[in-house]
Amino acid sequence: MSEEAVLIIDVPASTANLGPGFDSVGLALNLYLSLEVEKADKWQVEMLSEELGVFPKDETNFVVSTAIKIADTYGKSLSPCLIKMKSDIPLARGLGSSAAAIVAALELADHVAELGLSKEEKMKLASVMEGHPDNAGAALYGGLIVGTQIGEEVDFLTYTDLAFDIVMVVPKEELLTKASRGVLPSELSYSTAVRASSVSNVLVAALLQGNLTLAGKMMSKDLFHQPYRKAIVPELEQVEDLALQYGAFGVALSGAGPSVICFVEKGLGQEVIGRMEPYLPHVSFYSLQIDKDGSRVQKKVKRLEK
Repeated sequence: MSEEAVLIIDVPASTANLGPGFDSVGLALNLYLSLEVEKADKWQVEMLSEELGVFPKDETNFVVSTAIKIADTYGKSLSPCLIKMKSDIPLARGLGSSAAAIVAALELADHVAELGLSKEEKMKLASVMEGHPDNAGAALYGGLIVGTQIGEEVDFLTYTDLAFDIVMVVPKEELLTKASRGVLPSELSYSTAVRASSVSNVLVAALLQGNLTLAGKMMSKDLFHQPYRKAIVPELEQVEDLALQYGAFGVALSGAGPSVICFVEKGLGQEVIGRMEPYLPHVSFYSLQIDKDGSRVQKKVKRLEK
């Protein structure tokens, strides 16, 4: 009987912005993109989730092609692998599916090509590829991330001592980030930018102090993106009204949308969902927790029969 090493890569979903923390605040969630990787003669990707069936099953798959490019950047070639891929992260719903794929590619390249990347190096690469650090940082580190990216310089802080539950309301329609960004203004007035950034500052301080009521208040006062995106996410206002009425302390568009995130006190997620469901039969509800670990890679031994 022989043995073969198998690599298991798990990367969490994420929500970004949390209202006014536009392109800078992210939070990891306990939905995952998972890869089971073993060496093979050629690249093969087996999709274990129906939603992933539309994607290529060879080296042109986004995760694989990105990993190959990353390894090549470091002067290494990536040996072909058989990858069994599954995901419970809804695609194009504002839950960080693209960031999870980028982080999965980084972990694949790092471990198969033995690049020896530090977490900080992965963070810089993922942020540059994604264009901002919020989703990428949450997927890598878990918990809450507050970051800024200027050119290729990325600075950030992470925080995991958070205690609240999450209700995610997910419409059936996809909304691509490009389309959602298309409704945003090209610039804000100086006075509006000052007010918007002050709201974001208080949001972060409130979260770190555990002042959930104040955090929720700031989520509703965003001036950066939600006022413009309400027109293309009709569920936002309805979910906000219902969730706040039935026990949520804060509601915001998740990333670029169309999903809406509701923050509720610990242990009350299912109760809030039960009260909201009759009014929103056309959406899916997820009762979620904060992922505090970020991406993780483990090796296991697979025994092969001769």
